[in-house]
Parts: sequence; C-alpha cells; structure tokens
Amino acid sequence: APNAAPISLPDGPMASWRDLGDELDRWAEAGRRATLWWRDDDAAHATTALERLLTLRQRLDIPLALAAMPALIDDPAAKAIADDAGATVLQHGYAHHNHAMASERKAELSDSRDPNIVMDELVRGWQRLESLFGNRAVPVLVPPWNRIGYSLVPRLGNAGYCGLSTYGPRPRRLAGPGVVLVNTHIDLIDWRGHRSFVGDDNALELAVAHLTARRLNNNGDDEPTGLLSHHLAHDEACWDFIATLASATRAHPAADWLDARTIFADTP
Repeated sequence: APNAAPISLPDGPMASWRDLGDELDRWAEAGRRATLWWRDDDAAHATTALERLLTLRQRLDIPLALAAMPALIDDPAAKAIADDAGATVLQHGYAHHNHAMASERKAELSDSRDPNIVMDELVRGWQRLESLFGNRAVPVLVPPWNRIGYSLVPRLGNAGYCGLSTYGPRPRRLAGPGVVLVNTHIDLIDWRGHRSFVGDDNALELAVAHLTARRLNNNGDDEPTGLLSHHLAHDEACWDFIATLASATRAHPAADWLDARTIFADTP
C-alpha cells in the first residue's frame, strides 16, 4: 500500500538552480518533456494565506490542485477557490482528525478504525466537495499526513475515486483497481526541524533527484514531479521559492505544469 515514506532531507552536496536548468536541458536533449504538478494541502478557511496562494497561482499562470478538508471548508473559502479557473480541488480526508493509536504515527485514515466508518466519512466528504465545486472537484483522495491504511486502498475504486496522492516516489502506477497513484516529491516545509522552509538547496535537490530518476528510469513509469505546499505554514522563503521554481520551469522548453484532471485521467 502507498503509505508515505518518512520525509527526509537529502545528505551531501545540495542542488542549485543551475543544476535544475542542466537537468531540464538533458530532458530536452533526450527529446522528452519533464512534467510537474502542484498540490497544496489543508484548504478550509478564507484566510489571508489562501488569498495569497490563489493570487500567486494566477500570477504564475500554472495549475494548482488544492486538497480541501470537506468537513471544515467554509463557504467563503469555497467561493474564493471556485472563482479561480486554474484551481482544482482534491479531497483531503474528511476532517483531518488524528485517529491513530498511541503507538502509531498520526493518521486519519488508519487501519485501527472500522473501514466501513472511514469509507462512509470519505463518501460523505466527497459528496460535499462535489456539491461545492462540481466538475472542478476531482475524485482524488489526499490522505491527511500522507498516510492511509492498507485495508482502505482496495476500496477506493468502488467508492468512485480515480486517484490517490501521498508523498514520495510511487512504488507502482496503480494504487488499487482503477485508482492511479500520483504523489508529490518536493515538500517545502521542514516538519521535523524548524517547521519553516527547507531551503532552496534542499528543495532543489528533491526536485532534481526525482527528475533525474525519471529520466534514467527504464521501466516505463514516468510519474509527474510534484511540488507540495501548505499555504498556512509558509514563510516568505516558501512563497519566493514557488514563484522562482514556476518561473524557471515555465521558461524552459522541456518543462510542463499539468492540471490534476489530466494527471488522474491517465489511468491505464
């Protein structure tokens, strides 16, 4: 099951903006296009941070997938998101409550809960998002804390989900029957340390490492490289990095930012 691996920062020499450009040049030389996507978690309220996120998305003109908490999202936030034609909505669990046992890491969608209760919550949550956003809501589950129980993954397809998104390189293309797995790979926050921006060098190392692994991969899997942001936790350096990354990649002929509807419609 695609539970998230622990988020760890790279060791050794870090990458630079030049390294990112050089890696994209190698994609161009190979006649290929490096695809990227942007997921932002914890959408719920119409905060100044959410307003800034949407304003930045509009200025950068790249697609954004907002993982919204169905039990918590309010009408002002829903309206702000719905008014942005470049934003789509994914389902961020149900209420982002920790139901893990004391011995487990935090998880809402834990195997320690009755799976029927969990799936009932998820279905009700999806119905709310669909009522708020219509076809701008994509039936993709983003588990809180990027963790989901083994018993729940096989049930997602029958519940109407077409996708699942956690963190780290995916172990396989399909999470379960009819459910494509597309993760994120560049977490901007150092959650285990100072809980602020990881730094340009660390973030770029994560980006370049995933892009390089994709380019050199011979097994046919080409998971889009995912940027993971959390607008409520951003410091100024996070905002600056997103803007610079978007500008640097959009200016390169071998890079494309993809809409979530495109990514998760690509189920083999």
